[in-house]
Amino acid sequence: MPAYSGSTSQTQPHSQAVTVPPAFAVPVIEATFPRRLHPYWPQLQEKSRTWLREMRLMPPDKVERYADSLCYTDLVAGYYIGAPDELLTAIADLSSWFFAWDDRHDRDSVHGRAAHWRLLCRGLHDALDAPHEYLRHRDPLVAGFADCVRRLYSFLGPSWNARFARHFHPVIDAYDQEFRNRRDGVVPTVATYVELRRLTFAHWAWIDLLEPTARRELPDAVRKHPAYRRAALATQDFSAWYNDLCSLPKELAGDELHNLGISLIHHEGLTLEEAVREVHRRVTQCVTNFLEAEEEVLLFARNLSGGTACGKGLAEAVESCVGNMRNWFSSVYWFHHESGRYRVDSWDDRSMPPYVTEDVLAENELVGEE
Repeated sequence: MPAYSGSTSQTQPHSQAVTVPPAFAVPVIEATFPRRLHPYWPQLQEKSRTWLREMRLMPPDKVERYADSLCYTDLVAGYYIGAPDELLTAIADLSSWFFAWDDRHDRDSVHGRAAHWRLLCRGLHDALDAPHEYLRHRDPLVAGFADCVRRLYSFLGPSWNARFARHFHPVIDAYDQEFRNRRDGVVPTVATYVELRRLTFAHWAWIDLLEPTARRELPDAVRKHPAYRRAALATQDFSAWYNDLCSLPKELAGDELHNLGISLIHHEGLTLEEAVREVHRRVTQCVTNFLEAEEEVLLFARNLSGGTACGKGLAEAVESCVGNMRNWFSSVYWFHHESGRYRVDSWDDRSMPPYVTEDVLAENELVGEE
């Protein structure tokens, strides 16, 4: 089946059908979650390449060779349909930054660069609270993060900005917890990992970004509505655990300890094959959970309209948010089978991704301590 069935754009990132391995196939997504694509995608891809070079998050030669095949912009262009072009660009850059941060986290963990890592975490916390002050930070990851946050803070105002920061500070702390776990050889239990993963995947930050996409900050009564939260959690848990499912070979090769499959193997005594089946069962259950919650949210949205212009606007914003929650399923699903990020069998060194440059990472980290 073509990955971009029902696309909103005439330009598709991949013209050939994508083959999904049977162990990773989720038929309900292929059948009933058509993948949509923001029409700004072609310009977004070029802007992203430029931003990666300017922020020094990837060497220019690796940007040319790998950026498009990693499909980071394809992923985001399927998430936030209806977003203003400037917002979509900022979200796409945040997503690219997130992958670069994840790569630094991995290499710092592997090489035990604890001082460098602590310095980076401190810089990210500070940049989240005062992004304008860190735009020229020597560490590209701090400067790049500050640039993304500054742009995101320009759309909805102080209360949304403060909430986004409250949701992202724990993400940085959770990555630090993973760093310490890897240095100490600790594999989290399944229950502990599930909670930790909801932070390292930045569940609530990505959900927050649905609101500027809808051009409206949602009131607490909407965001905290049980069905809205269930739908949001289902789409994010699916995304995080489907990533675990598809990245398991990559993470086993790199001696990673944080993956739902690895926790199941280590603490529940499952074989690799059994762990793959159990993670697959959980991601499929997330789809079912979402479909049940989606019906409730849409009914709730209709009841919000109340025959007034204000109510109608709020209802439309809620419908936009839940519609884009739905888009996460298809975008995440196809991304994992298009992106070169997970093709570990094609790498010369299965433990070292070819799009990561060790000497550049070390240089950037040392600069931060000067």
